[in-house]
Amino acid sequence: MRKIDFVMIKRLTIILALACVLMSCGEYNKVMKSNDLEYKYVYAKKAFENKRYAQAYTILSELVPIFRGTPKAEESLYLLGLSYYENKDYISAGSYFKQYYQRYPRGQYAELARFYAGYGFYLDSPEAQLDQSETIRAMEELQAFLDYYPKSDKASIAQSAVFELQDKLVLKELQNATLYYNLGNYMGNNYESAVITAKNAIKSYPYSKYKEELEMLVLRARFKEASESVVEKKLDRFRTVIDEYYSFINDYPESKMRKEADNIYKIANKHVNGN
Repeated sequence: MRKIDFVMIKRLTIILALACVLMSCGEYNKVMKSNDLEYKYVYAKKAFENKRYAQAYTILSELVPIFRGTPKAEESLYLLGLSYYENKDYISAGSYFKQYYQRYPRGQYAELARFYAGYGFYLDSPEAQLDQSETIRAMEELQAFLDYYPKSDKASIAQSAVFELQDKLVLKELQNATLYYNLGNYMGNNYESAVITAKNAIKSYPYSKYKEELEMLVLRARFKEASESVVEKKLDRFRTVIDEYYSFINDYPESKMRKEADNIYKIANKHVNGN
């Protein structure tokens, strides 16, 4: 009996949920056909509150240009951006949030618009091996937010996101430098390219969590470059290896890669000093 009651309750719940959806869709279609702007606006806000974000931004997209210059213009534009944001369309959201803070730089929602614009791009930032245009865009928006609102209650979230995005850019450069390293002397001196790429990343982001790996890659690349050099270039290049070794161990005396670094030094030292 209890099993039958449970099944009936489950079916009734599904039926009621479907009925609510159908009623909502019916009213939504009615709203879309209506010429009553206030009715549409109230419904859009209600749809947003009920997490029907696609309905909300569809209606608001129509209302925002109509409301421009009216008391509802500011709120409707912000709500349009937020509807896209909650629907995880961060590119569209960022576009409307940017419109908002440019149009209303001291508006009621200016702080939140700047934050969500940047944070949406942060959430949309791709993996390190892909194009990082959106990552750079996110960093620019979040840094602008921090410049405008350094004491915001969302400042720590924004700052953490900026650091994470910076590390993603550094990881991208580490991957590029590693690729050059693996290419070796194929069609040119790729070890030098590996060193330049790694050092540029270190210079641009000196506090990155990948700094130790980048410095070790520089040491490896200098060592491979020296080892594979013609005789007349070996001495100078192994001296450079020793310089890079001391630079590495001064920064990371307890590095997990210290043993590898020490072995590189021993070989380089034999070439330079014969012992």
